[in-house]
Amino acid sequence: MTASLIYIHGFLSSPLSTKAQQLGEFVAARYPSIDYIVPGLSNNPGEACQQVDRLVQDCLRQRAGPLGLVGSSLGGFLATVMAERYDLSAVLINPAVEPHNFAEHFIGAHRNPYTAVDFSLTMGDIDALRNMGVVPHASRYWVLVQEADEVLDYRLALDFYRGSKMTVEAGGDHSFQGFDRHLEAVVNFLQLV
Repeated sequence: MTASLIYIHGFLSSPLSTKAQQLGEFVAARYPSIDYIVPGLSNNPGEACQQVDRLVQDCLRQRAGPLGLVGSSLGGFLATVMAERYDLSAVLINPAVEPHNFAEHFIGAHRNPYTAVDFSLTMGDIDALRNMGVVPHASRYWVLVQEADEVLDYRLALDFYRGSKMTVEAGGDHSFQGFDRHLEAVVNFLQLV
């Protein structure tokens, strides 16, 4: 049985993010039997959700082993949607909680700094996020937050995922400084080995 691990990057990010790279290098070195998958997601949140959904379905259909999710920021929200939809476990790093409530100030033109792709975020994209709303089952999640996250209020995640395993670190930032200290624990929490 081959285990699979999907890393879901956040808004204005890519598979080249530091956390995605750190986790991929760790898995390749320590657990080469785990199929590590990091899709390059659309900058459109609705399309990104559809991409992740198809990928999860493919993994569940084609592989007999366990499947775990890791999501960062908006990817944490998408991981929550998938975990609830498909009864999976997920590790969430500074996750976005109800992103439609803060995403309106992102409406307009953007350039993804990793991919140099220009795109626009519309009110329709915000509505798509609103329509993805979920109620998390606490036992599925390990939530890692840093109190000095300059993008998201970490307290929202503590409240939203109440009852889940939590790691709250002083300082840090939205990128979650020192994520590499948690890599072994991530694989263990997701029961991939």
